[in-house]
Amino acid sequence: MSTVAASATAAFAPDRTADVSRSEPYETVGEIHSPSARITVRDVTVWYGEKIGIENVNIDIGSNEVLALVGPSGCGKSTFLRCLNRMNDIIDNCRMTGTIRLDGDDIFDPKLDVVLLRARVGMVFQKPNPFPKSIYDNVAYGPRIHGLAETRVDTDEIVQRSLERAGLWEEVKDRLEQPGTGLSGGQQQRLCIARAIAVSPEVILMDEPCSALDPIATARIEELIDELRQQYAIALVTHSMQQAARVSQRTAYFHLGHLVEVGETSQIFTNPRHTLTEDYITGRVG
Repeated sequence: MSTVAASATAAFAPDRTADVSRSEPYETVGEIHSPSARITVRDVTVWYGEKIGIENVNIDIGSNEVLALVGPSGCGKSTFLRCLNRMNDIIDNCRMTGTIRLDGDDIFDPKLDVVLLRARVGMVFQKPNPFPKSIYDNVAYGPRIHGLAETRVDTDEIVQRSLERAGLWEEVKDRLEQPGTGLSGGQQQRLCIARAIAVSPEVILMDEPCSALDPIATARIEELIDELRQQYAIALVTHSMQQAARVSQRTAYFHLGHLVEVGETSQIFTNPRHTLTEDYITGRVG
């Protein structure tokens, strides 16, 4: 690891001795544990300066499931999501306490390579962000820098397989050398998903991946999410209650930085146990 990278890692290493006033620990309603956990989050609190973004969050993210993260704007959903592959590292005044483990490995271990972590925990953002490269090079970029493809044939296979799994191959196979930025919004988002899965991640994080898309493109992405969860653990931030109900197996409700309730999606939407969850699901707050 470079000196700069080591300094950044040290600067954002979990600060378990920070002296910042906090409220009493908040007890989450529901079952936080997953029998097939890929990521375990324990007692995680995130500060932006003196302001708490999320507090005392405990939850598992399991294999072969979509965990929907729902709640009002500013409740901490995206802050939590960015913790999972250390995207908050780049924010100067952000610090964290608690532990996050990926397959048992502490993601804040100073020996851990953050670049490799972000290959294991891929990210799909709210707005499609293809590189200013060809469709082919967008997908091939990750496998090349991580040494996953030794020959052009290997790269071709990874690109085709990733685009097929993203449901995009038939639409672009005859124009792979054209710019990825020339695709439609929905196609660009599927290209970004293909780019994320090309490096064989274990977990995929999605931050409102359909918010900028039309209903037809949204339906395609939701079908893709359902297919991908057969192999990956997926955490999905969404403001759409209908989307959470359609694509997720578990749902976590955040409110003012607290994880209020977590449970099976059907239970959360039909029989929430916490009054704050019920108020949000029924539209009394939002």
